[in-house]
Amino acid sequence: MCEEQTVSLVDVLEEDEELEEEASAVLAGSDSDHCSYPQGYVKRQALYACSTCTPPGGEAAGVCLACSYKCHEGHDLFELYTKRNFRCDCGNGKFSGLQCKLHPDKDEVNSLNKYSHNFFGVYCTCRRPYPDPDDQVEDEMIQCVVCEDWLHGRHLGCVVPDCVETLEMICESCMNKHLFLWTYAPHLGVPSPAAQTKEEKGEPSEPSGSKKEEQQEEDAVEPRCKRSREEAEPSCRLKELQEAGPKRDQSGAVFWPSGWRSKLCSCSTCQEQLGASGVSFLLDESDTVLAYENRGKSNELRQPGHDPLMSALDNLNHVQQLEIIHGYNDMKTELKDFLQTFAAEGKVVTPDDIRQFFERQSRKRRRPDSGPFFCS
Repeated sequence: MCEEQTVSLVDVLEEDEELEEEASAVLAGSDSDHCSYPQGYVKRQALYACSTCTPPGGEAAGVCLACSYKCHEGHDLFELYTKRNFRCDCGNGKFSGLQCKLHPDKDEVNSLNKYSHNFFGVYCTCRRPYPDPDDQVEDEMIQCVVCEDWLHGRHLGCVVPDCVETLEMICESCMNKHLFLWTYAPHLGVPSPAAQTKEEKGEPSEPSGSKKEEQQEEDAVEPRCKRSREEAEPSCRLKELQEAGPKRDQSGAVFWPSGWRSKLCSCSTCQEQLGASGVSFLLDESDTVLAYENRGKSNELRQPGHDPLMSALDNLNHVQQLEIIHGYNDMKTELKDFLQTFAAEGKVVTPDDIRQFFERQSRKRRRPDSGPFFCS
């Protein structure tokens, strides 16, 4: 008989606290009181798009965390999680009749900002909202570190690895746009299931021990003794990998483990190529969402009296505050009733039961007349 995994109420509360901690890490990494515009193109920050002020068919625009609270109260907002190198648009030429309350003196347009269909509340190659009321398939959304779009796991063209939360993903479209990344993929990327199967069977993914490889090894060592000082320049790792192989099937998204960015070639030629392609950030390990979240958690620990979630609540009107409080109390009552049904029937509460409960609560908490907010 297969024993089901049990879960206690403490486990439920810990899971809820973990979700709150993740959300708080995103918010704590940004300033909830001051518009980020004076900082210029912020390296990474929490962003929102306002469908009330910039509806579909208009110009895409993004606003910082503070402006979402102070200038767009009661509006329909799309949470964009985080974006890199973005300057707050609130109140600029894209907003007809709206003036930023926190920093009214802004340029008409932020020409270096990059926009996507995310700013109109749709995601992935399927260009659907999240959560999607017409999609009953449970599927996580994963963000591409290059284009920063969110894609359904089933639309990545590959099997999603375990422990995906510790990995970075580059979608197939971005891999094909920046072809040099395919050279790194077989060496730095997480192996595809097909390659892993070959390794488990003891089959080499590519022929080894060939004369060509032996010659490459000799060329990599012997010429160093013969080069003059003028020729002794740092070698280009990308070029070496291009010559050495092995190759990888160039299809589907690629997942990358922690620390992979530090292994990219940073010679002058590669830096120029990355800059020309607009992906210089790939050499910056502090660019990652995980690094941003860790900074947010550190900020929260240093400022125990400042809770960005409570700050958000303080900026809501009395009716909205009551709605949130009643919603929280309703959720607690429903959770109690939910657990009591298991106790009455003598059934075991499994982690899947708890996840389904919170997923139902998440869907119920979204009013049909409000724009979807992205939940990580």
